[in-house]
Amino acid sequence: MPAYVLHLGATVACVHGGQGQPAAPNPRVKVMGQPVVTQPIPYTIAGCSNPPTNLGPCVTANWLTGAVRVKVMGQPVLLQTSQAICLPTGTPLNVLITQLRVKAQ
Repeated sequence: MPAYVLHLGATVACVHGGQGQPAAPNPRVKVMGQPVVTQPIPYTIAGCSNPPTNLGPCVTANWLTGAVRVKVMGQPVLLQTSQAICLPTGTPLNVLITQLRVKAQ
């Protein structure tokens, strides 16, 4: 099912409220003037409130799924419905807000 393409300006957060940003968005393809993000690029997370007595705060997130049919430079683009796991906690990363013009599958 088609979903909106993830871009640099999208709001992405861990379940503890930490804000995620891509380590290196793809500069060759842009959506609404901002670079898209591809699957193998991890996200860095800042401001996670998970207590250190637990597993500590979320630091990075790796994407498990991406688009099946749309690729940029051979890598699947990330979608609003893509799944990611935060490290070291193992909790999901949530896409809260993204652009509303371009969809992919």
